[in-house]
Amino acid sequence: MAETHDPITPAFAAFLAAQPVFFVASAAAGARVNLSPKGQDSLRVLDARHVAYLDFTGSGAETAAHLKADGRIVLMACAFEGPPQILRLWGRGQTLWRDTPEHAALLPRFGEAAAHPGIRAIIRIAVEAAKTSCGYAVPMMRLEKPRNGLTRWAAKQGEAALAEYRRENNAMSLDGLPTGLPPEVPS
Repeated sequence: MAETHDPITPAFAAFLAAQPVFFVASAAAGARVNLSPKGQDSLRVLDARHVAYLDFTGSGAETAAHLKADGRIVLMACAFEGPPQILRLWGRGQTLWRDTPEHAALLPRFGEAAAHPGIRAIIRIAVEAAKTSCGYAVPMMRLEKPRNGLTRWAAKQGEAALAEYRRENNAMSLDGLPTGLPPEVPS
């Protein structure tokens, strides 16, 4: 059943790398709780205490606002194939925006995924606790294929239009919390 662990073990790193989808939850005082599914081969284990994922341009930026206001975040991955398992990682997150040295230094860790045209930021998480649970109630499902609509949309927009979209749609959360989105340097 459930077990709590301190570091991200090699087995946890392998489990996370094998999952095509993971979920991220964040919250801040007085704001809605946010829960987002993530995919696109965007998650990387950096070491035994840190993970990071690519944050793509989208309709909102709740996680960035919550991290700026509070910092707490939890990442969850479920096995939909093979043996049942759920892994949750609790920690403190940081948004590494495009055009910052931290973002540039970490981006190569994502390999081919780093070429995605819609990357808005990298979310880096300092993991404070890892916990497994059985996953016995999670259904067995097979991945048919990845969706590429976000990739096509971002490529069609181009850099200038994406930067404008982020300025208009990603500077504040639904609850009016600032995300910390910096002014972007034109490419």
